[in-house]
Amino acid sequence: MAESAPTTLRAEKYRGLLAALQGIVGPEFVAADPATLYVYSQDLTENEPRWPVGVVMPASAHEVQRIVEESNRHRVPLVPFAYGLNMGGLAIPAEEAVVVDLKRMRRILEVNEEDLYMIVEPGVTFGMIRAHLDRHHPGYRYSYPLAPPQTSALSNALMDGLNNLSMRHGAMSEWVNGLEVVLPNGELVRVGSSAVVDSWHARVPLPDLAGLFLGWQGATGIVTKGALQIWPAPPLRKRVFVACYDARTAYRILRDLCRKEIFDDLACVSWAPGKMLFGARGDLALCPGEPLLYVYGDLYAEMPAHLKVKEQIFEEVLGRLRKEGCPIEDPLDVEDLVRINPNYEKLAEFPTTLDFLLDYGPGGMTWVGSYGPGSNWAEGAERCFSVLEETGFPPILVSRPMKGGHFWVLRFILHFDKRDPREVERVRDVLGRLADTLLDLKYIPYKPPLWAVKKIRERDRHGFFQLLERVKACLDPNGLFNPGRWGL
Repeated sequence: MAESAPTTLRAEKYRGLLAALQGIVGPEFVAADPATLYVYSQDLTENEPRWPVGVVMPASAHEVQRIVEESNRHRVPLVPFAYGLNMGGLAIPAEEAVVVDLKRMRRILEVNEEDLYMIVEPGVTFGMIRAHLDRHHPGYRYSYPLAPPQTSALSNALMDGLNNLSMRHGAMSEWVNGLEVVLPNGELVRVGSSAVVDSWHARVPLPDLAGLFLGWQGATGIVTKGALQIWPAPPLRKRVFVACYDARTAYRILRDLCRKEIFDDLACVSWAPGKMLFGARGDLALCPGEPLLYVYGDLYAEMPAHLKVKEQIFEEVLGRLRKEGCPIEDPLDVEDLVRINPNYEKLAEFPTTLDFLLDYGPGGMTWVGSYGPGSNWAEGAERCFSVLEETGFPPILVSRPMKGGHFWVLRFILHFDKRDPREVERVRDVLGRLADTLLDLKYIPYKPPLWAVKKIRERDRHGFFQLLERVKACLDPNGLFNPGRWGL
């Protein structure tokens, strides 16, 4: 049952803490009124709302340190927050807590072209990075997700996100060169090369302590600064779409193209998002003879001859698969598709707002995203499609191979009516079935909400969660940083 709005009695209980926070950041950057707290109490997902005690908006690492000191003094937990666009309820307080909204910390502190990294604060968004690099460093690029431009780039990296260059370079946590972090005792530390020299070039050769903060959902520290890798941006690009009719053919296309190392991005979406792109709503249906999946990818090159060779290799792979009996349509150039129908512009450049996903229906949206072995990808897609078909949900799949195919993504998106308690329970049941199916096929949910953590923990046979508990107890003995995450 959803928690009721905060009472006057509760406001009185935390008056001293809120006054102390106002003394740190200024009264205009502390909020405890119901209208503001309501915004921070929930997200798009099925996860149960919970009202925070208050919201504080620091502008510097020093202010974060002082906020943490007050948290310890008053024994009130803290929940880090950037823009609230995660899909796992990860910034909803698990118990009475103050939300630390970091979006005022929005500086791009450095872009180092020579050593290929940039230093950013947690409030820096993908849109800000894209605009800054295009304007000031046009020969360089970052990696962008199928997510709104106002998403925090550093939060995405801390949470093992996947972006458009993840096929080549891996999950975004692998793009992190170093971090500046406020620990639960208020101490400010760095991990990575910048801890010992004035350069943020790498995490090696030091012991890799970045793992104490990557993927932890804010349970071990509040990150105030991070170094993220950038890469050269070749001047030529061609984005292509290939329609196919079954998951096993899509897998073979993706796998074989991965191993040719000609694409910077390779991904796959199911038929349902394609229909939604053109305005279809309500009862989505796949008509006889229509493709089940669409593979898309980006070919980059320094010169036309280089691009031509990549195109030839691409065509040779498709031709060989056709000869082996795979039903594959001829590839389509996205530039041609945009000319035919401007709706495709949403898929031509990243970051992008996929409004046909975000604005669908009465406001509920959730997913199960997972990382696992490519060898089980096709079966995972087929079995999860069956679950969705049985339960009346359209099969909205967004997927890609990661790091050259070393691991793969299966992510299924569901829309629902948040106003209907029965619909919310139905969605929770379907999500559970999808997660069980994926775990059976060795796919582990990423950015897991608490219900998914419980399923992951049930399969721990090697002391992993006991080790997590020991690390958490060591770094956060008072249990004040985003308590409850990972079941800790």
